[in-house]
Order: sequence, then C-alpha cells, then structure tokens
Amino acid sequence: MAATINISSDFSEQASINSTKPVTIKSLSESGLTSIPSSFASKTLQDLPVLDSSEDAIPILDFSLLSSSNSKQRQKAIQDLGQACEEWGCFLLINHGIPESLINSVMEGVKGFFDLSDEEKREFQGKNIFDPIRCGSSFNTAAEKVHCWRDFFKVFVHPDFHFPHKPSGFSDTAFEYVKRIREIASELLKGVSESLGLEPNYISKAMNMESSFQVFIANLYPPCPEPELAVGIPPHSDHGFLTILSENGINGLQTLHNGNWVKLNPPLNALMVNTADLLEILSNGKYKSNVHRAVLYSNATRITMATSNGPSFEQVIISPAAELVNETHPPAYTSCTYRQFYELHQSNSVDMKSALDRIRILT
Repeated sequence: MAATINISSDFSEQASINSTKPVTIKSLSESGLTSIPSSFASKTLQDLPVLDSSEDAIPILDFSLLSSSNSKQRQKAIQDLGQACEEWGCFLLINHGIPESLINSVMEGVKGFFDLSDEEKREFQGKNIFDPIRCGSSFNTAAEKVHCWRDFFKVFVHPDFHFPHKPSGFSDTAFEYVKRIREIASELLKGVSESLGLEPNYISKAMNMESSFQVFIANLYPPCPEPELAVGIPPHSDHGFLTILSENGINGLQTLHNGNWVKLNPPLNALMVNTADLLEILSNGKYKSNVHRAVLYSNATRITMATSNGPSFEQVIISPAAELVNETHPPAYTSCTYRQFYELHQSNSVDMKSALDRIRILT
C-alpha cells in the first residue's frame, strides 16, 4: 500500500504508513519507504547549476587574525571579512578556538536527542514560535506548499538559557558551546562594524548585544529514498545578524552565488558563517544576507548545529545605521524590533528572502 502522510511541524498530526501513528521524518525514513510522499516533492533542485567550491572559491577567514597584535594583519582580516560579507554573504572560519572535542560532544548530544523516541521528543514540541524549547518536523506546514525532509529542535539560549533535559549531560556541554559561539559572533561583529567604517563596538552598543537573542537550532536530515526530488530546507536567508553552523561531516549546505549553487566543503573543524537579514538591514543593503539550502542523500544522515546570533529581542529598533544613510543611499528598509521580524520570518513559508522583502522599501 502506498504511504500517505500529513506531517505537522509539532508532531501533532497523524501519518498512515500501513498503520496510523504520529511520525517524525526520522521514523518516516526508517519505515521502509521506497518513494517520497507527494507533499515532499520539490522542483527547486533542478533550477540552477551546482558548482563545487573548488570551482568558485568560498572565502576562508582566519579568526585568530581578527585579534592579532599585528595591525597590518588585523586590518587585512577586517578587509577580507567585509569583502566576504559583501560579495558572498558567507565564509568558512578557521582557527576559531572552539575545541574539536567540544563540538563533537555537542554533536553527540544532538544525535542522542534525535534518537529519543517520538513520544519522548513530544515532551519538547512546544506550542508556538515563541516557546523557548520547540521541536518538530519540516518548517511551517501551515504555510509551506512543499514539506522539508527535516526534523529539528530550536532552543532559546540567551539571554536566558533553556535546553532539553534529555539526553543526560547534553545541556551542560551545549551551554559551553553556545557561550563560545556567542564570543566568536561578538568578535566578528566588531570586525563587521569596522569594515563598514563604524566604531568597533557600534553594533554591540547600538543593538544591546549584552542581551542578545541567541537561538540554537539542530537539524536532522535522514536518508531520503528520492533525494533528487525532495529538499532538506529550500532556499532561504536567516533572521539574525550571523548564523554560525557546524555539521557531522556530511556536507549538504549549498549557497547561492552569482546565479549558481555552490557546495560548501569546509575544512576539518571549520565553522560555516552566514550573514543574515538583520545585517543586511543594518548595513543598508551593502552586505547581503546569504541565500542557502540543504540537500539530501539516500544513504547518509546529515546533522547540523546552527546558532543564530541577533540583537536584543524586544528593546532595540532594527534599522539601517544612520551613518550609512544619505541622499545617495536612502533607507532601504523600514524599522522593526527583532521580535517583530522573528515572528515575520518564522510564521511564513521558507522562500528566498520572503521576510526581508516584506520590510524592503521599494524605489
């Protein structure tokens, strides 16, 4: 009998795979399907050429040079950072200082969480996008036309730290990991400020980054019987300033650059960094948020850990920096709080820069 599925982003709907039961994409993948349900069929994978990163070199930045005592090295690093933000919207970060053992430990915790039973995970499903702990499948089944072959959990980890209490010890290692990521994001944003001709602490002070809103997102992309027809996450941009990502050694992230999809093949222990929508707003369009997608495999499970780093959630108005606005470059975006933009981003379907386009000022 052919499989049919009605999948919900919070596990609340029923699926029929020879019997009726709640389902995640992981359990769907493990059910023995030989083809995907029609609700997962996407045409986005056939639209543009796909290049290997060796054909179109993604910038690799040395994080240690941003704090170098050698002024020439530091200035070159800031220049390279600005160029990567302007021309690519993403880069690979090496020598970032996070021990490989810590990254691996958190990745094991992520795997352990996804290996919990569907019933155990349901404890953390949440009810809406502002719940501090939320897990589910796809992205937003109420709005999307094609479902994502993806399970996830999202946790608000700053300014208040929340985390699932399963598996044992996961919360402690995750706390240390997101703290280190936050420190890296802070240093990168200093460099970004300087690359825009602003004071080093401009973004930190103007955006109240001491109370920054940080979200930890873990994604599971199980084996898919028809990976050429389905998509892990369709093309989209992220909602904060910077998204910093690591993966379990299975490459599946592709970035849109000069009309082509470029595969990211990061060096061992490198972090992947995407510029996000709020940085495009603050820079008044000089730095473009990165459009990227996740592809699938028929015989491999890909796991990613993405940490979104943004300003204070409630108190700060996001708008183009006044120093970057003039008669030649008028404001390109309307003002909003991060909370308003987050709700806009998370409540719609994933589609390129659909949230950012809603606040763009057309000329």
